[in-house]
Amino acid sequence: MEFFDKLGETLMTAGRDVSQKAKELSGAAKLNLDIKAKEDFVQKQYAEIGRQYYEAHKDDASTEFEQFASIREALESIEQMKKDLLELKGAKACPQCGAKMSEDAAFCSECGASLTPAEEPEVPDEEKYEE
Repeated sequence: MEFFDKLGETLMTAGRDVSQKAKELSGAAKLNLDIKAKEDFVQKQYAEIGRQYYEAHKDDASTEFEQFASIREALESIEQMKKDLLELKGAKACPQCGAKMSEDAAFCSECGASLTPAEEPEVPDEEKYEE
């Protein structure tokens, strides 16, 4: 009988040890996830600060950051690609609000802006030079 008592006690001790190790591992995993979440939050905040700084200083004549020119070029390229994409889809963007409209739309269904370019009245050559 003593053998079975010792075996039962050993099994209970081993079970408690395993349970304790599982708690420690799950606690460590939770802390690692919490650390990663906070690090991601900090990175997003850094990016937002950089975006705000760029927006505030993008028109400055001189800037200490050479990346401004790269950002400007990338943004221009993105806008051109968006226009090309809309053209491929047979659509166009409203110049006022940016909403997508069909290629043959004359007015924006979102803000009512005219989608046709305003034509300048043609002035005869004689009138141009009389001023």
